[in-house]
Amino acid sequence: MHKPFRSGCPINLTLETLGDSWSLIVIRDIMFGNRRHYRDLLNNSEEGIASNILASRLKNLVSAGLLSTSPDPAHKQKTVYSLTEPAIQLVPLLAQMGAWGRRFTPATRELSIRAQLLEEGGPEMWDGFIAELRAIHLGAKPPARSVIRELTEAYQAAAGPQPA
Repeated sequence: MHKPFRSGCPINLTLETLGDSWSLIVIRDIMFGNRRHYRDLLNNSEEGIASNILASRLKNLVSAGLLSTSPDPAHKQKTVYSLTEPAIQLVPLLAQMGAWGRRFTPATRELSIRAQLLEEGGPEMWDGFIAELRAIHLGAKPPARSVIRELTEAYQAAAGPQPA
């Protein structure tokens, strides 16, 4: 049973849904890193999320309607997490958070390059990213432009060569 909200203010309600230390990080990792399985989210967390916290956040995000689950067709014991439309609509918010973080925090170049591109690309790029996320997570028709490819290539270039 869900506890009552403190108020009906939309900012409060958003914070009550997303305002803990990990929920937006989990959504970020699914959105930008295409990490769709529990193990991928756990093992590839830049911030080192604990397994119990990840399990709790995934459960909460599914309950809040921001993630959906389905069995992995390649491995029936695994669950695939997908963004729902409300989570995909967080792209502008995450783009603005990334832009703010680039300006006012000691963000590293490789971890802020995607935020820079999204800031510079503005709403047109956000719309392309949203369309691509809908194709990946909701089965919509893929757009011609791959914003994910652009963001990934920029990140890889900024991160430099990876050890073998």
